[in-house]
Amino acid sequence: MANFVPSEHIQSILKNLPHKPGCYLMKDAEGTIIYVGKAIDLHNRVRSYFDNSVTDSKTLRLRESVLDIEFIVLPSEIAALHTEYHLIKEHQPRYNIRFKDDKRYPYIAVRWGQDFPTVELTRHMDQDGSRYFGPYTSAWSVRETLDVLRRAFPYLTCDRVITGRDERACLYYDIRLCNAPCIGAVNKEEYRANLQGLMDFLSGHSDAIVRQIRADMADAAENLNFERAAALRDRLRAMERIVERQRVLFPTNVDQDVIAFAQEKNDTCVQVLFVRGGRLVGREHFLLDGADESSDQEILSAFVKQFYENAAVIPEEVLLPDEVAEARLLESWLKDKRGGRKVSISVPRRGQKAEIVRIALENARETLAMLRAQWAADTNKQTEAMTELQAALNLPTPPNRIECFDISTLQGTATVASRVVFVQGVPRKAEYRKFNIRSVTETGEPDDFQSMREALTRRFQRYVDAVSDPLAAPGQQGKDDTWRLLPDLLLIDGGKGQLGVAVEVLRQFHLLEEVPVAGLAKQEEELFVPGQVHSVLLPRRSQALYLVQRVRDEAHRFAITANRQQRIKKGIVSRLEQIPGIGPTKRKALLNAFDKDIDAIRAASIEDLMKVPGISRKVAEAIKATL
Repeated sequence: MANFVPSEHIQSILKNLPHKPGCYLMKDAEGTIIYVGKAIDLHNRVRSYFDNSVTDSKTLRLRESVLDIEFIVLPSEIAALHTEYHLIKEHQPRYNIRFKDDKRYPYIAVRWGQDFPTVELTRHMDQDGSRYFGPYTSAWSVRETLDVLRRAFPYLTCDRVITGRDERACLYYDIRLCNAPCIGAVNKEEYRANLQGLMDFLSGHSDAIVRQIRADMADAAENLNFERAAALRDRLRAMERIVERQRVLFPTNVDQDVIAFAQEKNDTCVQVLFVRGGRLVGREHFLLDGADESSDQEILSAFVKQFYENAAVIPEEVLLPDEVAEARLLESWLKDKRGGRKVSISVPRRGQKAEIVRIALENARETLAMLRAQWAADTNKQTEAMTELQAALNLPTPPNRIECFDISTLQGTATVASRVVFVQGVPRKAEYRKFNIRSVTETGEPDDFQSMREALTRRFQRYVDAVSDPLAAPGQQGKDDTWRLLPDLLLIDGGKGQLGVAVEVLRQFHLLEEVPVAGLAKQEEELFVPGQVHSVLLPRRSQALYLVQRVRDEAHRFAITANRQQRIKKGIVSRLEQIPGIGPTKRKALLNAFDKDIDAIRAASIEDLMKVPGISRKVAEAIKATL
C-alpha cells in the first residue's frame, strides 16, 4: 500500500497542534463534522491518525475524508472527556459510536426538595434537589413500575397546598394510593419516611424495608390495631410482588452495573444489568450507531462515557466483558460523578462475577435477536402494504415514497398546510414541511381548496427549481433533495374536490403522468383516483389500509401542531404590536430575549426589559402597563 500523504493544509495543522489535553473535530469537504475525539496530548493523538502504520479500515476511510481539523484546548483529560460527549451529542458525527435513538431517556424523579415530595416520570435531570432513578429505555415500563410501587408506597399526585387541614381527601386515599397528608392522615415526617422507602426500593435495597414493615404489621396486630395491620399487609404484598421479579444472583453488599453487548451485521445492542446488593433489580438495552468496524474496547469505552454522563446513579463497581484502554481515566471520572466515592471498573475472568457478565452477554444476544426479528416482521408488513397499495391503485411501481398533504385552519386564521413523507412505509420526519398559507389569509376567508392549491404549487415549483439548478447535484445540496425527489404516490387528505385541485397543479407542472395521485376521504376512508368513476375501498384489515391511515393521521397531526404554533405566534405578535413604541425590530428583540414567552415578558421587571436592545424606560413602562 502506498504511503498516505495528507494535504498541505492538514500537514500544517498537524505541525502546530499543541501538546495539551483537549478535543479535536475532523471535518469533510462540506465542512460537516465527521469525527470528534479527545486526547491528553492533542499533538500526538491527532497525528497518529495519519501515520502510515495505521491498518484498520475505519481509520483509513476517516482520514481520507478529512479536509480540516479544529481543536479545543481544555484544562484536563477529564474535562476533554466531558466536552467530547456533548460535542458528539450535538453534531452526531458519522464515524463516532453513539446512541442510535438520541432522544432523552425517561427517569423517575422524586421531588425531594418539596416538603411533601411527588413522584413523576421526566426526561430531564435538573439541579433542583430531586432524586433521580434511571435512565430507562421504555416509558411504558417506568409507568408500570410506578403503578406497582404506589400500592406499596402511596404518594401525592395532586397539586394541593398541603396544610393537613383539608376537610376531605380525594378518591386516591379511599383506594389506598395516597396516604392523605392533606387531611393530616400522616404528617410531614411520616410522609417523607414513606417516600424514602420508595427511593430505597428503587435503589434495590428492599430487604430492610420488607423486614421493617413485617415487624410493624406484627406489632399492630398484637396491639389489636387491625386496620393498620391490614394496610401494612397490603403494602407488604405489593412489595413482595416486586421483589419476586428481582432475581438473587449472589450474596454481596456491593452495587454493580454489568455491561455487555452483541453485534450482528451493522446492529449493536448493549445490555446493562443493574445489580443492587446481589439482587438483579432491573435491566435496560441500548442500540448504538457507528459501531461497525470498531473494536470491542472502543465500543465499551464509548458506551460507558455516554451512558454515565446522564446516569442518575453511579454504582460502586462496573463489570465489563473486555478491558478498556481508558479504564483508569473512566474510574477517576466516575469517582468525581459519584461525589468522590470510589468506583472500580473490572473484567472478571472466573467466579460469580464472570457468570453475571456471561448472563449480560446472553441477554444482549437474545435482545438483539428479538429486535432483529421485530424489524424483519415490520419490514415484511411494510412491503406487503406497498404491494397491496400498488395493486389497489394500479400504480406503475410500489409506492416506496409517499407524500401526504393536509390543511389545518381555525375559523380561517393561521391556515397551515402540512407535508409528511413516508419512505418504505416509515415516516421520514426530517423531510416533513409546513406551508404557512398566504393567499387565503390575505382574503380572510377560509378556502381549503385554494390552500391546497397554494401548498402543492409551492411544493412542485421547488421541484422545478431544484432540478433546474445545474450547480446542485443530487446529494450535494441536502436541503434541496427533499424537493427534487418526486413521490411514488401523492396522497391528498380530502375527497374528489381536493383531488381535482391536485390534478390541476400536477397538470400545470407537466407532472400528471409522472406522479400518481389519490384523495383519501375522511368518513369512509375511500380512495379517489383520477379517471376512475368508483372509489377504491381497501380491505378493512389490509396492511395497505393501515399504511394509508398512518400516513393520513401523521399529516393531520403535523398540520394541527403547525396551526397551533402559528396561532400562538400571531397572538404574541398582536399583543406586543398594541404597545406604543413597539415596532417589528423591538418586538423581535423582546421575543428573542424571553424565548418567545409572553408570560415571561409580562413577569419581567422594568430593569430586565430595559436590558433588551432598543427598550427604553418609557417603552418598558408601557409594556408593563399594557401587559
